[in-house]
Amino acid sequence: MTEQTIFTILLVIITFDFALERILNYLNRKSSKKPIPNELEGIYDEVRYAKSQAYQAEVSRFGTFSATFSFVILILAIYNGWFGMLDQWIRTFSPLSLVSPLIFFGILFIVSDLINAPFSIYRNFVIEAKYGFNKMTAKTFILDKIKGYILTIIIGGLLLGVLIYFVNAIGSDFWYYFWAVITAFVLFANFFYTSLILPLFNKLTPMEDGELKSSIQSYCDKVNFPLKNIFIMDGSKRSSKGNAFFSGLGKKKKVVLFDTLVEKHSIPELTAVFAHEVGHYKKKHILFTTIFSIGLMGFMLFLFSRMAYSAEVSWAMGGQTSALHLNLMAFGILYSPISTILGIIGNVISRKNEYEADAFAKETYDATPLINGLKKMSADHLSNLTPHPAFVFVHYSHPPLKERVRALEA
Repeated sequence: MTEQTIFTILLVIITFDFALERILNYLNRKSSKKPIPNELEGIYDEVRYAKSQAYQAEVSRFGTFSATFSFVILILAIYNGWFGMLDQWIRTFSPLSLVSPLIFFGILFIVSDLINAPFSIYRNFVIEAKYGFNKMTAKTFILDKIKGYILTIIIGGLLLGVLIYFVNAIGSDFWYYFWAVITAFVLFANFFYTSLILPLFNKLTPMEDGELKSSIQSYCDKVNFPLKNIFIMDGSKRSSKGNAFFSGLGKKKKVVLFDTLVEKHSIPELTAVFAHEVGHYKKKHILFTTIFSIGLMGFMLFLFSRMAYSAEVSWAMGGQTSALHLNLMAFGILYSPISTILGIIGNVISRKNEYEADAFAKETYDATPLINGLKKMSADHLSNLTPHPAFVFVHYSHPPLKERVRALEA
């Protein structure tokens, strides 16, 4: 494939992805203006529903603006060969093949973060604050940035360094070895995320004795789940939105409830939400998702190995010679259609898993408090109650509230 053909394909893929997202967002914004479905009557009064629609519209408009800005910058960078220029500049002071890619991606990371920081600030401190969601202070925002930088340098730099070494030292079979490394990392992260990474950003506190713990204890005894692995997280330091999630494998498994969720929901509702999270564990969804993601990474690495050494790809990115970092960046763009398809498949599986976890909670506890909890959570989040089916199909990892309520009431 010639340099010009690859160059054209890069621009076409970027443009197609942008156009697809804009169409999906338009359909979803239009769909959000529909009346409240019969199954969800009572979630909002007229004033609150109007507020939710205004919130969804403002978030959508802002998302379109920020995405358009990013799209224009990326198109200009590809078309004018800015990435190739950056590569040539780095080569003037760092000719080492092992170091140049690290410098290249380090610069891109800093520039990208500086460009995106104003959008993140506006989203959190203007839009989210306007609708009563943002609880983050400027200090927390800055500390999050610093910690994120440190983790990216340590973890991202280490993994990228290993990849660069394998590509240079092993040849086209490097993907076997790096797949083993990335698999070990994913398993390590699954085991220790809530023990090592999450505490850097949030405080996890074991659930205290009380009526809630007694209710959950009774449920745990019923389904044989260890109560010692239940934690309350201080999500309120960043947002008023509540949530819960399951993390970890084996003895490191944990159920985490946001403090904002605990504050706003009744004990039966919280127990039902907890039962849903236990359902993910009992149905082995975490294990399956981990295996699935590891398989996808192996497939992605195999495809990358087919073009890692292509000079034509580097030339299409504006390079003067073959460069691993230019090829890696081009691969990220060329892989995006496949990534979109695999993402849709992953979301289909995820939505199926959510139905199964809901059903588990219904069978082992009760459907009514779970329905009430889900409705209350959606109202608190000013959620879109009528998302467009196409947007749901592509982006939703959870079924829309209306569908979940229907399934639980069936």
